Amino acid sequence: MTGGIRTTSRPVRVLVVDDSALMRKFIPELLAGDPAIEVAGTAMDGAFALRKIEELKPDVVTLDLEMPRMSGIETLREIMRRRRLPVIVVSAHSTEGATATLNALALGAVDFIAKPENVTAGMGEIAADLVRKIKAAAQIESPPALRLPDAVRAASPRRPRPDASRRPDRVVAIAASTGGPNALQFVLAQLPADLPAALLVVQHMPEGFTEMFARRLNETCALEVKEAQSGDLLLAGRVLVCPGNRHLRVRRMSLGDVVALGDDLKIGGHRPSANALFQSVAETFGPRAMAVLLTGMGEDGAEGMGAVKTAGGLTIAQDEKSCVVYGMPKAAIERGFAARVVPLEAMANAIIAQCLPVARAANE
Repeated sequence: MTGGIRTTSRPVRVLVVDDSALMRKFIPELLAGDPAIEVAGTAMDGAFALRKIEELKPDVVTLDLEMPRMSGIETLREIMRRRRLPVIVVSAHSTEGATATLNALALGAVDFIAKPENVTAGMGEIAADLVRKIKAAAQIESPPALRLPDAVRAASPRRPRPDASRRPDRVVAIAASTGGPNALQFVLAQLPADLPAALLVVQHMPEGFTEMFARRLNETCALEVKEAQSGDLLLAGRVLVCPGNRHLRVRRMSLGDVVALGDDLKIGGHRPSANALFQSVAETFGPRAMAVLLTGMGEDGAEGMGAVKTAGGLTIAQDEKSCVVYGMPKAAIERGFAARVVPLEAMANAIIAQCLPVARAANE
């Protein structure tokens, strides 16, 4: 499951794979402005890309998924089989694009960027994000191969909808970025339907992708998983995924605790923001709150985890060895905000163990 860490001072060599001549021109131009990145070459389709990989030995590949002859998914499978290079998917901003992107992440792609609808005018807006993701991917010598347990890979679970009268004993806020989609599926799919907790998820992901992501999680989880809407009740046995480009906070109402989505400014460059979610959960639920930080680039969530700890809640961070990118958990651990550091394989059990004592105490 674990991946190695690459350390070198030379520029990151990138192979750009896209059937669009326009993208093969724009992406190298965007990357040329950073001296820490070198475009080793370009390829117009998957078959050509595989030959270029053997010839040029790039550190990172950017991969279009919609290509003739050999699709991006087929190309990715071959890359993972042959060399397990870090791959960043360049995805179409559409329902079909979201589905293909989630498939690519499941196969081993480490991250993705969404093409702007107007490529000519919009590529500059994603330049900084692409550069950050390439540099983060370059630190991964071999992307971790994450396999779901056999029991988890079974057919879609059948379970009753969460009872609207069943208030959660604990509220678990989970945040992730790079490597998060697979890590979240791995953890959530192992949680039981009768978990006495409501779960709230912030995954750094553009709008248009989170609804499909929530649906995919719902297919493999005993818990109900849905993309959050303002006013959704926090119920035991329900997972609410923050929509892309929104902030998710919680609000105490007379009829129950609900989700409140916001369009306010980015926090630390992020919307959704893990810090916003964690701080809101800390303020609202105090010792009943739990903050969990999974794999991800940057430092989002560290200060919010500190707020949960100060409020008497529980805090858990993923350990370095099982992270795709150690940035977010590392920031919280180094600040002393993570009470426990747990490998991904043990994360579900850690969450269950921390929720059950609260349920037992409530029934005594």
